[in-house]
Amino acid sequence: MDQNIFNINRRHFLKGTTAAMVLSSFGAYGFELMHRAKPWRVGLIGTGWYGKSDLFRLMQVTQVEVISICDVDRKLLTEAATLISQRQQSRKTPRMYGDYRNMLAEKDLDIVIIGTPDHWHALQTIEALKSGAHVYVQKPISTDIVEGEAMVAAARKYNKIVQVGTQRKSTPHLIDAKKNIVDAGLLGKVSHVEMCCYYHMRANDNPPIQSIPEYLDYEMWTGPAPLRPYDGLPHTRWWRTFMEYGNGIMGDMCVHMLDTVRWMLALDWPKQISSTGGIYVQKEGKSNIADTQTAIFEFEELNCVWQHRSWGTPADPEYPWSFKLYGEKGTLMGSTMKYDFIPHGEGKKIHMDVVYEKEKYPEDLTEKGIELNAAPATRGHMLDFLTAIDQNTLPIADIREGHISTASCILANLSMATGRPLIYDPHKIIVVNDQEATALLQREYRAPWKHPHPKDFL
Repeated sequence: MDQNIFNINRRHFLKGTTAAMVLSSFGAYGFELMHRAKPWRVGLIGTGWYGKSDLFRLMQVTQVEVISICDVDRKLLTEAATLISQRQQSRKTPRMYGDYRNMLAEKDLDIVIIGTPDHWHALQTIEALKSGAHVYVQKPISTDIVEGEAMVAAARKYNKIVQVGTQRKSTPHLIDAKKNIVDAGLLGKVSHVEMCCYYHMRANDNPPIQSIPEYLDYEMWTGPAPLRPYDGLPHTRWWRTFMEYGNGIMGDMCVHMLDTVRWMLALDWPKQISSTGGIYVQKEGKSNIADTQTAIFEFEELNCVWQHRSWGTPADPEYPWSFKLYGEKGTLMGSTMKYDFIPHGEGKKIHMDVVYEKEKYPEDLTEKGIELNAAPATRGHMLDFLTAIDQNTLPIADIREGHISTASCILANLSMATGRPLIYDPHKIIVVNDQEATALLQREYRAPWKHPHPKDFL
């Protein structure tokens, strides 16, 4: 792949369309995506909730042979293998692995989907790229900023496409909002943005220490992160409530909304980031992520303000997880479920709801744990990913874009921890005039795991 592809404008494959309309919109090329002579050879690392969901959305839009899957939980692994064999055309059961390194050592995959907890994203993405595969990795891409810089460097060195699971940019009604509200100039100049999440998503329990079940390799699950005493299966929700494995609600939920706002307004790195917060209300549980946090991402003549609370009531019950763009001519409110445009003064209000594709994909209705509102967006995101691979273009959620959004959220957490605003220099990989904060850009890895660095890929 020519390195020059990374200097061209991204091709907005789905602009103005829904995932259901893509194949007809792109004629022969769309048909080719769906009916390939040779299926994509795919591997999945992390066979839990969203790993399977991402894989199944890919299988809905193109020809796939799932060659191999990996998980440290043998129950999840065998359950996923059965479901995959029932879904794929060949009816073959994929090879099963407990160690992703053994799976990737086969070097027989075109695409690797990574659906593991955040603390594994960097090492697994880099190893998949080394094996010769293109990668679809869930957000946030990393747990520290140096990891993210290394992932970008590795993608460029190995000339592979990395699509990040920030699928709001492939959400049909938000694509419409960008095209027909923002790009059409209905907002005018935007100089204030509010983003929020008021979901009660912070687990606040105190489970006892217990024996590790024989089917779970907890040592491998923990990997480079600190080894916490085992207090129950960490899958799905529990791990998200600990900073050892992720970046709290800021890294989990703000990353989606900040990434969407950056895409809508064509924003790059923030000039400065500041944040305050902590555990103010939910003090009784083990969880160590902030239950209350405010952050300000400063751009040129524009502040993007984030607020989350995992307690109490939302500021706007209609938009509990959302963004609001305030322009001189009007306001745009958007979420995963809808958008509303309210003009300032005279003008017409505009509303659009989430697009479902239940008739086109009836299997969605029986899939355990599926987010029906997100399924069309993920299908569109997968099609954009495949297009980028086929046509040597950057995908809509290229690894660099995912890194900026992820790193900005991490910097907000670091600002909260240090108690001061931070200015990040991505070229020098430092926090400007702040040695203490710079030292926090890279977490300590648990032995024998080695922390990646962008210098590794020069």
